[in-house]
Amino acid sequence: MLRCSTLMNGPASCLWRSAAAFVLSTCASAILALAAEPAATHTNSIASKFPCPESEVARYTAFKISKPIRIDGKLDEDVWKRAPQSPRFIDILTGGPVIHDTRATIVWDDENLYIGLRAEEPFLHAKFTENNSPIYEDNDLEVFIAGRDAYYEFEINGYNTTYEVFFVWEDAYERGGFSKAPEFARSKLRPFNGVGFTTHPRGPRLGQFDWHFPGKRTAVFLDGTVNDDKDRDRGWTAELCFPWKGMEWLAKADGRAFPPKDGDVWRIDFSRFNQYKEAPPAKDSGGWFWSRHGVWDSHIPECFPYIRFSTNQVAAP
Repeated sequence: MLRCSTLMNGPASCLWRSAAAFVLSTCASAILALAAEPAATHTNSIASKFPCPESEVARYTAFKISKPIRIDGKLDEDVWKRAPQSPRFIDILTGGPVIHDTRATIVWDDENLYIGLRAEEPFLHAKFTENNSPIYEDNDLEVFIAGRDAYYEFEINGYNTTYEVFFVWEDAYERGGFSKAPEFARSKLRPFNGVGFTTHPRGPRLGQFDWHFPGKRTAVFLDGTVNDDKDRDRGWTAELCFPWKGMEWLAKADGRAFPPKDGDVWRIDFSRFNQYKEAPPAKDSGGWFWSRHGVWDSHIPECFPYIRFSTNQVAAP
């Protein structure tokens, strides 16, 4: 017999390059071609430094909403039904299909970024109940939000227990003003150099493992019986709310607007990690992503999906 429960926590693609070139003479055409060639070569050179081909990185348009969402984990508001969902998540390494369905949806208003996550799961399991426990050792859902010089890691399990870290690229620690902020004092940071991709062109990061996103609200809805395998469950959903004002350190380096302006693009990653794998011959790494990374490492912002923010409202029913 299935049982439903709700757990709550907390206080309160884009086609953006379009060009038309009209050449008036053969000579001008040749000059333009020569001028473009080094740029293409440079782009290919940069792309080759990362394990995820640029052509494969996902793109999505997040539409605006007119009313705040009640954060209860159920994802039953009409906007969650009408806003576009991501494709089904794929394996982080191969990009191949995986056994259970996982999808993300993003909407926003002038105050908050809202994320809805849906995870099919026939046997719900969770163990950690204290925030900033190693949630990555549970079945979890994860979101990474990247700025130019820093990025934020968020994880959540079926008990609505969360894990958060704020990472600063070491080459930006001084020039980006992080060193002058008490919350990012060097004594509070730990060095970090990735997981499976330790040759990132920007080098190492500094992690603030006791940083919490200001004003975030989260909730989980369990459609089944957690830690009880005598029956089969349907899965779980997570509803997340991140106030734009909490994005200050992510937006600062490139002066991006928060809330975004129409057409602004952020890099945000979405994933799911399981403490089990599909049986062979399936090649299941246990890490499922919206956009594959090609290596066992979440910490590659260049592999994060491109999220374009539109001021158009979510389509009416």
